[in-house]
Parts: sequence; C-alpha cells; structure tokens
Amino acid sequence: MKKTRFWKMSGSGNDFVVIDRRDPSLIEDLSRFTQKVCRRKVSVGADGALFLEESTRADFTMRTFNADGSEAEMCGNGARCIARFAYLQGIAGKTMTFETLAGIVNAEINRERVKIKMGDPRDLTLHRKIFVEGKEYLVHSVNSGVPHAVLLYQTLEDAPVLDLGRKIRFHEVFSPAGTNVNFIDVTDCHHISIRTYERGVEDETLACGTGAVASALASSVLGLVDSPVFLRTRGGEVLMAYFQRDGLEFSEVFLEGSTAVAYEGELWEEALT
Repeated sequence: MKKTRFWKMSGSGNDFVVIDRRDPSLIEDLSRFTQKVCRRKVSVGADGALFLEESTRADFTMRTFNADGSEAEMCGNGARCIARFAYLQGIAGKTMTFETLAGIVNAEINRERVKIKMGDPRDLTLHRKIFVEGKEYLVHSVNSGVPHAVLLYQTLEDAPVLDLGRKIRFHEVFSPAGTNVNFIDVTDCHHISIRTYERGVEDETLACGTGAVASALASSVLGLVDSPVFLRTRGGEVLMAYFQRDGLEFSEVFLEGSTAVAYEGELWEEALT
C-alpha cells in the first residue's frame, strides 16, 4: 500500500498538512489530494496543504492549496510553517528565501517563532461602500499577498463572520477572484482583535496571517494604529505585524508569530478515498 510522508503543523491556529514534494511524481493532482486530505473527521483534516518543491531562484518553492482545492498565491501562516519545516528538515538554514505565487518571501527562524518578510502590499482601497441585502457596509481592502477586505467592528463576539463574511467574500465588487474578509476591533494604537472568514476554506479560521497584515496596514492608513501592531486572533494567539509607511506606500512589511509541529506520519491511501 502506497504511503505518503507528511507533517501536521499549525501557525497560530491555522493548521496545515505539509509535504516535501521535491520529487514531483510523489503526488500528481495537488488540488484533488488537498481536498481529500483536508477533510476533518475522515482524513487528516486541515485548513490547507503546503507543498515544498524545488526552486532555481531560492531555497525552495512553496505551493499553497486551500481546503477546497484552490491554489492560493500566498499564505502568511502557511509560509511561517513551511519555513520552520524546511529548517527542521535541513532543507534550509535559519534564514532563507522561498518562492510563492506572490513573489519571493524571506524568513527567519527563532525556535518556534518564525518571522517572514512580506511583499509590498497593493490595491489599497479605503472607505468603499458596498451593499449587502440592502444594508450599507464600509469596507477597506488591500492585497497583502492575497486579497483582503477589512471591516471595523466594535463587538467581535457579535460579528456575523460566517454570514456576512461569506456574502462579502462573493460580492460582485470583489469578483471574479473573491476576497478574504476580516472583522477587527482596534483596542489601542498597537493592538487589534481580529476574526477572519477565509476564502478557499469557506469558513472562519482561528488565524490568518495575510489577514492580520492587511488589517494592520489598513488600520495604519486610517490613523488608528502605529507599527508594531499586535493582533489577537480567534484562537487566542497573538500575531505581530510591523512595517514602514510613507503616506499610502508601505515597505519592510513583516509578520511574526509562533508555529507548532503537531505530528508527522504516513498517510495511507484509504485516507484519500
């Protein structure tokens, strides 16, 4: 029976199946594989799968697939997990670079904590008014590797993350690619609480790295926070975003937080049926 080696990792509550795929014959249909392996209760279960592949420009390439089988350009927490995976496996050193569809990512390992340098954000739009079922919402958006919408909410416990998040995710103004949706409560000039509806997972996740960065950047332009920004996630962990800003332009954007290795093992074929 064919078995596939894998690690299960978590980045501040975002969980992933991580696989060394430098041998491309290991898994052929990555989308189908991810859909099967990410099913909870009947397989490993995860928010997505990360595949480490060869690169001619960096230490390796990261390919990111959401639980629904769609490939994502970038994943902040996934990037931090695969960086630590590469270090623990001896594939890269404590500092490294790797390719993503969103560009080259730099990473630095400090035990369980991993810091990554993000690409410069783009497509910043503030104070966009959109209507959902006749009600007006003020949405800010920015692409921090993948597209994100940000809504300010005073009481996150009451935020309709699943219902409103899904409707904004598929809203026509964000078509055809759709968007991730972040609900945030700015506590003070350095602290934000955040909940995220993730595109591709189609559910609320315990954390979202690119969402944390997008929320920090948008809040900065709105004059609500200054770098560094500490973002408390739904899972209770805190992600750190820091950056330099000149007006509407950002540079030196970093995301830092903890990672955890849950286990490693061999995946049996029947977990994919």
